[in-house]
Amino acid sequence: MKIGLSSYSLSRAIKANEMDILQAIEWIARNGGAHVEISPAGFSLSETPALIGQIVKKAKEVGIDISSYTIGANFVQPDAAALKAEIERIKKEVDIAAQLGVKRMRHDAASRPIPECSIARFEKDLPAMADACREVADHANRHGITTSVENHGFFMQKSDRVQRLINVVDRENFRTTIDIGNFLCADEDPVAATKNNIPFASHVHFKDFYFRPLHADPGEGWFRTLSGNFLRGAIVGQGDVDIRTVVKIIKDSGYDGYISIEFEGMEDCRRGSKIGMANLRRLWDECK
Repeated sequence: MKIGLSSYSLSRAIKANEMDILQAIEWIARNGGAHVEISPAGFSLSETPALIGQIVKKAKEVGIDISSYTIGANFVQPDAAALKAEIERIKKEVDIAAQLGVKRMRHDAASRPIPECSIARFEKDLPAMADACREVADHANRHGITTSVENHGFFMQKSDRVQRLINVVDRENFRTTIDIGNFLCADEDPVAATKNNIPFASHVHFKDFYFRPLHADPGEGWFRTLSGNFLRGAIVGQGDVDIRTVVKIIKDSGYDGYISIEFEGMEDCRRGSKIGMANLRRLWDECK
């Protein structure tokens, strides 16, 4: 098991030109990360392919792994031509993952606005989503890459929907990236949801949130869940997610892969990321 950081955690600093992705990799290594998950935000590997080799070189120089390549995708499209174009785009991103040397890649499956997130809508969209994920997974298999869907984007955030998609896709190299905090966006208990999906995990994100019920609007900086409750990003170990119990579930499951901190709090992203990695290392070591 190796604890590291998603580059998304440092995206505010990257977008503000306070660091670039190469400097972010150096920062992760200096601050105790054992790996970097490449999640383009503030940079693009498809638009600047020269960065791919530079990232590989920098990670090797500082002595950390590149654990995964994480990108967005949406296989809910208005017509067959648009869907085909999106599938082909993601296949090209798989090729980038291969150039990075990773064996894990996360892409989204679909997103819809909250009013369209019903189970009926999900079941109607499922065949097209599954066909697309299967085609991408088959392409990734040629590179020895396992693709995954994350519980991300309201429409796909419940553990049973993730499992349903994995089972319908029916490919050994199609799994899930579990984001323990994201289950709260769909008002699902992170402890129960992690327990449900850890057998299907190829990668794990640790994210923390502060939670407030729907009748207690806390004001600026918060967003609403699927059922109208309120969430705000927190430093891992300082929010309302039961991190200790989730750590025990993951540890007891035998999962021994990469774990990424994904920080979305209001604090400085470097401080929040550093404290989050330190907290998770401590909690992991304390868990028996």
